[in-house]
Amino acid sequence: MLFGFEWDTTNGWTLAVSILPILMRGLWVTLQATVLGFAIAMVLGLVLAALKAAPSRLVSWPARGVSEFLRDTPLLIQLFFLYYVLPEFGIILPAFLTGAVALGLQYSAYLSEVYRAGIEAVPRGQHEAARALNLAPRRTFSRIVVPQAIPRIVPAMGNYLVSIMKDVPVLSVVTVLEMLNVAKIIGDRTFNYLVPLSMVGGLYLILTLVAAQGVRRLDRALPKTGIPLK
Repeated sequence: MLFGFEWDTTNGWTLAVSILPILMRGLWVTLQATVLGFAIAMVLGLVLAALKAAPSRLVSWPARGVSEFLRDTPLLIQLFFLYYVLPEFGIILPAFLTGAVALGLQYSAYLSEVYRAGIEAVPRGQHEAARALNLAPRRTFSRIVVPQAIPRIVPAMGNYLVSIMKDVPVLSVVTVLEMLNVAKIIGDRTFNYLVPLSMVGGLYLILTLVAAQGVRRLDRALPKTGIPLK
């Protein structure tokens, strides 16, 4: 029994039907962790990209150092640090939130490079026109550069969305009951790993295909000249 559900182990098909509601609970946790982690990564990635592009080395160099550290250290170490080390300093986060933050921090470094590529793809004439209109650098960045950079980087960001989704099972090491962890528990208790793990693999395949199709549609829908702002 898990989450208050019981399963039938008489054969593979009945086991699959009986554990499906339990896996749906784990699927919901997986989706929540993916969305929250990706949202954190998008925001922090943009901040890192802006800081790394700053003209002052006192700002850009520390930002590059943080980005390299996050990108070049394993996600599992960062997750363990947040979950086991931060409580020693009085910072205690729930396991789910810790996992989402770890995913967001790790992928913010990758997305910062994606943002950088998109920003550099904006024609220099746009910057010069904004300077000629006497727009403040912050307003130029937020209202002119970023809206034109976003459509150029949607496919790359979609790839990282799928990558985050596939990295969510790592959160099982800090007791997050995501989909793969639920399947492992079912396998431990029924001595049948084939059915739950096959179902999880199929669900992940469906999720990634849906996400990829959504990204392709978004890429086609966004105007390549930039997102219009009111």
